[in-house]
Amino acid sequence: MLSSSHLPRFARSSVLLVVLAVGLSAFGVACSDDAEAPAATEGTEPLGIGKEVTVPISASAATLVEPGAEPREVLRPHFVVGTDQRVTLRTDHRIEQQINDQPRRDFSTPALTIPMTAETSSEGVDLVIGAVSTPDPLLNKALTAADGSHAGFDFSDDGAITALRLAPSPDTSNAARAALEQAFYQAVYRSIMFPDEPVGEGAVWTVHQEVTGGVTLDQVTTATLTERDGDRLTIQLNVTQTPKSAQWSLPNNAGTLDIEDYVMQGTGTITVDLGLPLPVAGSITVGGHQAYRDPRSASMLQQTITTQVSWAE
Repeated sequence: MLSSSHLPRFARSSVLLVVLAVGLSAFGVACSDDAEAPAATEGTEPLGIGKEVTVPISASAATLVEPGAEPREVLRPHFVVGTDQRVTLRTDHRIEQQINDQPRRDFSTPALTIPMTAETSSEGVDLVIGAVSTPDPLLNKALTAADGSHAGFDFSDDGAITALRLAPSPDTSNAARAALEQAFYQAVYRSIMFPDEPVGEGAVWTVHQEVTGGVTLDQVTTATLTERDGDRLTIQLNVTQTPKSAQWSLPNNAGTLDIEDYVMQGTGTITVDLGLPLPVAGSITVGGHQAYRDPRSASMLQQTITTQVSWAE
């Protein structure tokens, strides 16, 4: 079978569409913030089949910009082992894509609502997933087998997530596994860590993190501590993503596209409790648009993407 680089020029846009449909619909990770996770494409399986899989998360670094008002204190999570927390994670990921003058196509993944129980351990937090729901009736039915699945986060002392652990129930289908994995990856890369210096209300710090995938991104999250009530912190977030390369490597070794335009940014507010492992409230939305050109033909790919992650107790 000919690779896309050897196909006639008139056929390349159709090949690009097929390649991108695989990469986007299977895991929604082709570019932007969704380069955060490995793609579950044809011929591969989602993570966590038959056993728990631990996935390292790229390192992040916090830099203090403004210490804020007195009194100031070094902020650090202080989980007591065995602490229980019930939270609901909701994710909504929208992708629209157009190649040349073809009609726009929707590769969005269904929104998920994931209730879970978290219990802190000496290394992080262990999660038991409850009855996951989605507006998509077929996926909703598939997700019934995921009830009781396990997951978890490992944390550093400054609150950064260093690893994601996934262990779906054995009867969970590939489609349901992939949907859960995508949701947890989105949550991981919308989390926050704290600087080493003492801070008070009004403090501002930035968190730099490399997001790897077909397009390697430099993600910068600017955090502002808008309110503190004991251990409960309200933090305003502003996220920007910038490609570290001028090219995007397509899934399945299908070649590269030149990055013509790339804008991804977002804002939100979360509420965290230093004595609890997961956010207790809040939402953050990141979105934007990209344009890519096939250097071997006249094909142009344009995408509009929006991802929302929210938490509630």
